[in-house]
Amino acid sequence: MTPAPLADRPRPASLPDLFVAFTLLALQGFGGVLAVVQRELVDRKRWLTQDEFIEDWAVAQIMTGPNVVNLSMMVGARYFGLRGAMTALAGLLAVPLVLILLLATMHARFGGNPHVEGALRGMAAVSAGLIAAAGLKLSSALARSPLPPAWCAAISVLGFVLVALLKVPLVWVLLGLGGLGCVLTYRNMKS
Repeated sequence: MTPAPLADRPRPASLPDLFVAFTLLALQGFGGVLAVVQRELVDRKRWLTQDEFIEDWAVAQIMTGPNVVNLSMMVGARYFGLRGAMTALAGLLAVPLVLILLLATMHARFGGNPHVEGALRGMAAVSAGLIAAAGLKLSSALARSPLPPAWCAAISVLGFVLVALLKVPLVWVLLGLGGLGCVLTYRNMKS
């Protein structure tokens, strides 16, 4: 299915709408923002198609800086140019920055409390679940990949092993496995 032209799809109504959307997105995304970003931008607002989201997220991941910051600027720029990029960035960072400063102050005072420690462990588990759910949802894009599913799975498993178990720096894994994936995809598309 061909995506609708940009002018025919839902879009942010104004810069304040873009700012509020990214502020609300940021406030929902503590610790597991991928699932929230995908749900909000693709499913609810429909500012991006699933394929556009996957492509933009892939680019956002290889750029320096936090992925969601990169993505926010890409989405803002898509609709309003440089002003949109800066507005989306401000929406994403302003209120969460204030909240993080308040939370850091509170953690410095109450961080040793066993109830607080237990709550933080519970939040970490929820974040891990959100990230896993988003990964599963985005894996549907692998069906349209020019690489066979077995190759995609092998690269994914190898990436997990290298980063999580062998503690290889992410930049080397991205360069190595990302480069391998690009070469294999190119060769597979050529033949």
